[in-house]
Amino acid sequence: KCSCSARNVFPVCVCVCCVSALGCSPDYEYAIEEFCLAKFRLDMQELDQRRWCSWEDTVELYGELTNCTFLVASKMDCFWPNRLVDEFFIRVHRHYFHDCSLSGRLLRDPPNRILGPFIVVPILVTLLMTALVVWRSKRSEGIV
Repeated sequence: KCSCSARNVFPVCVCVCCVSALGCSPDYEYAIEEFCLAKFRLDMQELDQRRWCSWEDTVELYGELTNCTFLVASKMDCFWPNRLVDEFFIRVHRHYFHDCSLSGRLLRDPPNRILGPFIVVPILVTLLMTALVVWRSKRSEGIV
């Protein structure tokens, strides 16, 4: 895309080629915000917020967002991915996925029927052992 034949135009041409290779115009950022993020925002609002961390529920929406940024970059002759795309996805992750674990599964306590025995059994064993020690110490006082 970048070709320069005149000697005196070469430095300008190099700058233009480098700018197009390194990034995109601010119009690209505006386009992905208005087209891609707007649709993603609507799709995520339709999804229950408790399911945002479920990869099975969000993978299609996330894929569409990624594809949209790529298509806009292609139409605007921008390289993809680029710094603007990276910053865009960081903002998306900070807003929608900041509470998600690295595995993609939402961490939560197990149900009480499972958690209860793990709490009650050690407490009962501790009380039983304490009672046994006290009972044995009182019984041995009269033997000496």
